[in-house]
Amino acid sequence: MVMPAPPPETVKAYLEQLRRALKGAPAGLISDALADCEDHLNSEIAQNPDLTETQILAAVVETYGTPAEIAEEYRDMEHTISTPFPQPETRGDDRRFGFFNVVSDPRTYGALLYMLLSLATGIFYFTWAVTGIALSFGLFILIIGIPFALMFIASIRVLAHVEGRIVEALLGVRMPRRLPAEPAADEGIWTKTKEALSDIRTWSSLFYMLLMLPLGIVYFLIAVVGLAIPLGFIGGALHGLITGESHFQMSNAPYLEHILHTAPGLAAAALVGVLIFFVALHVARAVGWMHGKIAEALLVRL
Repeated sequence: MVMPAPPPETVKAYLEQLRRALKGAPAGLISDALADCEDHLNSEIAQNPDLTETQILAAVVETYGTPAEIAEEYRDMEHTISTPFPQPETRGDDRRFGFFNVVSDPRTYGALLYMLLSLATGIFYFTWAVTGIALSFGLFILIIGIPFALMFIASIRVLAHVEGRIVEALLGVRMPRRLPAEPAADEGIWTKTKEALSDIRTWSSLFYMLLMLPLGIVYFLIAVVGLAIPLGFIGGALHGLITGESHFQMSNAPYLEHILHTAPGLAAAALVGVLIFFVALHVARAVGWMHGKIAEALLVRL
């Protein structure tokens, strides 16, 4: 029999229990839940300066619920949000269709679109990151150096949030839906600088921006080649069957070229193109799944 967790007496303990209660949930959901609860608890503490943290936590548990109850509410709320992507528990039956079921999976086309866009976004992220790093170091000896570096770090956090929204929209990976919290206005510039530099997600997000250029180049090439080759086979075969003129040329294999100038050969070429197209869709879906894991690891703060 599992013993219930003791009532949390501090904000840190409450958040830790909530984190454990949400174990197994998407990282983006956990991040949003922790940020929401931390903001709410800190607000309650600020509004009741005459009470101790333990007393405030006891009132919060009685009024709003235990961490386990809050976690259950977040899980239920997540299931009510409509999405074009099937939930994990509903995808099991689809897999029985095997190789060709990829054509009916929205993640396939989202991943393909993400791969085509990744070159442009990768160039932008990389340019922004490199320029910001260079200017931050270059201006550090001046009085505007630290404020500029803080603004650059804030921009990286915003870009990471925007990228998270793109990843969720196209790849179906649950990412944080809250903007990163800003430091308190009454904090000094050195405190803000220390917090920004000690936050691991500042550096992982920056690394993600730099990483997106090589990844974007690879993704774009895979998408373009994966679409061009099968469409070339299918288009060329259909053109040959309709017009009676085949344009397939294979100088190193004249016998195979002769076959591709016949109706059965053109039909076989079209079939090969269709099979390559499905392989390309599977590759796109695999790339989308892999990049979703990378985005979760580098952009989600837990």
